[in-house]
This record gives sequence, C-alpha cells and structure tokens, in this order.
Amino acid sequence: MAEASSDSAQRRCAMPERAKLHLAMIICQSGFAGNHIIMKIALNMGISLLVFPIYRNIVALVALVPFAYFLEKKDRPPISISLLLQFFFLGLIGLTCNQEFYYLGLDYTSATFASASENSVPAITFLMAAIFGMEQVHLNRKDGIAKVLGTVSTVAGSLVIILYKGPTLFGSNLQSHQSYFLLSLRNVKGASWTLGCICLIGHCLCWSSWIILQTPLLKKYPARLSIASYAYFFSILQYLVIAAVFERNSQAWIVNSTDELLTIFYTGLVASAMTYVIQIYVIDKAGPLFVSVYLPLQTLLVAIIEAIALGEEFYLGGIIGAIFIVTGLYLVVWGKGEERKLDEEKPSVSENDSNGESSSNGSIVQPLLAGH
Repeated sequence: MAEASSDSAQRRCAMPERAKLHLAMIICQSGFAGNHIIMKIALNMGISLLVFPIYRNIVALVALVPFAYFLEKKDRPPISISLLLQFFFLGLIGLTCNQEFYYLGLDYTSATFASASENSVPAITFLMAAIFGMEQVHLNRKDGIAKVLGTVSTVAGSLVIILYKGPTLFGSNLQSHQSYFLLSLRNVKGASWTLGCICLIGHCLCWSSWIILQTPLLKKYPARLSIASYAYFFSILQYLVIAAVFERNSQAWIVNSTDELLTIFYTGLVASAMTYVIQIYVIDKAGPLFVSVYLPLQTLLVAIIEAIALGEEFYLGGIIGAIFIVTGLYLVVWGKGEERKLDEEKPSVSENDSNGESSSNGSIVQPLLAGH
C-alpha cells in the first residue's frame, strides 16, 4: 500500500509529457531569442564576421560530437566519398553561407527583423519542395489552398520588409539612457537597411535549402546528429580558408574580452548545440508541426528585449511584413496538418507512398538548423 501510494504521489508530481514539450520549446525559442540579441551586441562591438563563426562552430562541434557518437552508434552507415561530398555542401549552404548572410543581415538591420524573417522558412521550404517535386500541391483541397496562400503571404511579407521601411512607430524614446551599444546601433541604419533585408532573405533561402538537401540524405544516412557534426566540421574548414584569404587584420583572431568569449560559448553551446538537441527531442515526441508553431515566440521575445534593453526602433514596414510572414507560417503549418489528416483517412495509401510522404512532411515544416 505504501509503495502504491508513493507511485501515485510521484505520478501526480510528475510533469505531464505535453507540458514538458511546451517547456522545452519555450526554452529553445528563448535560446534563439538570446542569440539574436547577443549577436547584435557582438556585431556592434566589432567582432570579425569571418573569424567569430570559426570559434562558434568549434564550440558547437565539440558539444555535438559526444551525443552523435554515443546516441547514433547503430544508425551510422559506413562513410563514402559521396556522403562526404554531401556533408561538405550541407556545411557550405546550411552553415557557412547561412551564417554569413545572417550576420550581415543582422548587422545592417535589427534583431527583431532578423528573427521575424526566420518565420518564413517553413513556407519557403514548402515552395522549394514543390518546385523540385518533393511536395504535392492539391489546389482542389483546402489544405493545398492554405499552403499556397501561406507561401504567397510569406513572400509578400518579405517583399514589404525589403521594399518598404516606413515611419518609426516606437523605440527612439527609449534611448534616454544611452550606452556604447545604443550609440553603435544608430550607425548601422540608413541606406544599408535594404541590403540587410536582402541578406536575411538569403539566410532563409540557405536554411530552407539545408532542409531540402537533408531529405534524401537522411534516407541513406539516418543519423541527424552525426550529419550536423560533419556539417560543422566542414564549415570550420571552409571558414578557415575564407578567413585566411580575406581577413587581413591579424588582431581579429584574438579574443579581446570576456564578453566576446561568453558570446562565443553562448552561440556555440546554447544557440547551436542545445537548441538543436531540443528540437530533435520535440520532433521525435510531437512532430515537426509542434516545432514550427513556436517560431513566432522568439520574434516576440526579441522585440520586447530589444525595445527595452537596446532601445531599437520599430518601423511600420517591418511590422506589416512580420504580420504577413507569421500569417503565412500558420497557413502553411495548418495546411500540412490538414493534409496529414486527409491522407491518414485514405485506406488505400500504399506503404511506399506513406513512407515517402512522411519524410516530405518532416522536412517541409521542420525549421531545424543548428547555427543561425
């Protein structure tokens, strides 16, 4: 009786599985939000856009390798030249190009806009998958119409952000207590804003391409943590070559302050390794849709932190664009959910078609990237 009472008490005290998943995604998106803010501050401190990613990716690689080695021992097929080439291009597109576009876009705009732009990733991924024949669009069904409208809304929001800055809505009056960082933020505005928005679109295109490229690779090499580890390894090599050629300032390789060191470890451990592992856990337990719907949370958190702590201005064009992008995200996610329900109701779906569609669904709305 005592043991039964004890087990019953433990069950009452234990957190429900669904609550754990919600908490995990809140922690994950908080980690991403902190990354946007910390990277904005680091850029204003003058870190090298070519050297910093090397240190960050080394930290992420060191953190991921033990998990990949021990958790995926049974899932890793033998390595071949073909696989190494695919890992190389995953690192080039999903990390090296993706990170550089993100840093440039963040440098020229703001953390809020950088975060808002990332809400377009599921819709852009769906569009790319449809173009390459990896995703079917049923225009005679409500799920197909929702996905198309969501994609159009996302593209429209991105164009609004790029082409229309608009008046300042609020933020400038928060700067009564200016600091070094606030003064630095003023210097990045102006003519470079449009260029920064274009870079953020490039960042999202690289992110979506990373997801698309993983779809066929995961069928041959079903070890996601190991794939990420290889991608980080090749990205480090790529950045080393690029920095050796283009970084002329030898002082850029020196970490000059504790703040820079903390930024490297935060972005490597939290924004890359930790968030990656959390997303894999949540996708395994609740599916990729659950991860996707939490994307706008980081935008809200970044907007609040940036307005209060950094006094960043909000522009009308960015707000309008963000609304279009978030609306598009939810239309695409809702459409994918309805599509899954309709397909599950079909008794005649073959096993091969079911497996193929499951893989497609997982890739389309799975914003899983370990290094933005």
